[in-house]
Amino acid sequence: MLDPNLLDILVCPVSKAPLIYDEKTAELKCKASGLAYPVRDGIPVMLEEQARSMSDSEAQSL
Repeated sequence: MLDPNLLDILVCPVSKAPLIYDEKTAELKCKASGLAYPVRDGIPVMLEEQARSMSDSEAQSL
């Protein structure tokens, strides 16, 4: 689980858009950039190199 207060202030480092936490995959997802950032042991890894690219349909479904 991610602290809701932390989620309120985090933005995508690439697009500066808000992030959506996906509890099922433990990722922070950005619709604007199409990137999903991992959350490891409750800590968001906000590095572009560590993010995975989402498919177009996955990004649009956010």
